[in-house]
Amino acid sequence: MERFTKYKTMIFPREVIVGHKTTDYIKEMCRRITGSKNILIVVDKNTKKISGDRIAKILQGAGYEVNIETLSSPIIKKDIPVAWPNMKEVKAVMRSATKNESDFLIGVGGGSVIDVTKLAAYELFKFYISVPTSAAHDGMASPRASLKDRKGSVSKTAESPVAVLADTAIISKAPYRMLASGCADVISNLSAVKDWELAYRLKNEEFSTFAASLSETSSSLLLEKAEDIRSGLEEAVWQAVKCMIVSGVAMSVAGDTRPASGSEHMFSHMLDRIAPGKALHGEQCGVGAIMMMYLHGEDWEKIRDFLEIIGAPTTAKELRIPKKKIVEALVNAQKIRPERYTILGEQGLTEDAAKKLAKITGVI
Repeated sequence: MERFTKYKTMIFPREVIVGHKTTDYIKEMCRRITGSKNILIVVDKNTKKISGDRIAKILQGAGYEVNIETLSSPIIKKDIPVAWPNMKEVKAVMRSATKNESDFLIGVGGGSVIDVTKLAAYELFKFYISVPTSAAHDGMASPRASLKDRKGSVSKTAESPVAVLADTAIISKAPYRMLASGCADVISNLSAVKDWELAYRLKNEEFSTFAASLSETSSSLLLEKAEDIRSGLEEAVWQAVKCMIVSGVAMSVAGDTRPASGSEHMFSHMLDRIAPGKALHGEQCGVGAIMMMYLHGEDWEKIRDFLEIIGAPTTAKELRIPKKKIVEALVNAQKIRPERYTILGEQGLTEDAAKKLAKITGVI
């Protein structure tokens, strides 16, 4: 019998606090997880006012040396971010951390701020705390960062947060559309796991039952809370954020994005290239999941019904994306990650197949 030599590294948040007015716990959290007294807080102009300044004041009062790096706020048009921080912002954070000799980072903001922070922390070999101020997708606890370049979205390996502090009193004040988008992103895990299982069966790709179960659990718990989510109340935010964190942890277990990113994410990323600035990431993934679950022969109507209940888009019209762009994205989605096997196969869909798929599921 051959000697067993397989090994795997899994990095999880050491501490997670989710609930009403939990921002004040940042002081105790920092004391428990780092011996450093030199901290860099990363914010944008909006989140600095929302929570960043308060966190800085709390930590300064506790004897910490605090510096703040303020990123450019996303440019918003019709509620949609059309310009996001990129590698220039990441390098700015790295320079600031190095200049101020900061040993520890805290990302306070939406997905863009946290993604910049986690990638800077990864490059600098430093820990960071994730402090989300909105819940538009499941990146608050994941080891991946999504940034923008000339071609659209770029996903990069990043640092998992050593801790997550989610104040639902703050997150619940963000536009409801962001919460619905975050829930749609988590629900799309169902199609992502089906793609992963398919790759395991047909391509012998490494598969983690534990990671897949965590991912599916985060989605299933949300499915049961559709009416609660639609209320938009703080308790609904609490339920949703917990599922988003579990989704991020599933990726940490897998050491890969497979548990939460499959053909539906390829579809979304292709839309970012050919129809940028039209819809939120989670909204696009939700619509993609409807169609991919149909291809898998699964209960795609359950996904559609959930999205309708929570008020997330289920059609091209609701995404504000032309029908022809939906078809184009379906045809070319596999080009986003050709090495990743999904229900789209190795060649992708033909135009006729894409049109049929989008029409049958009511997307167009």
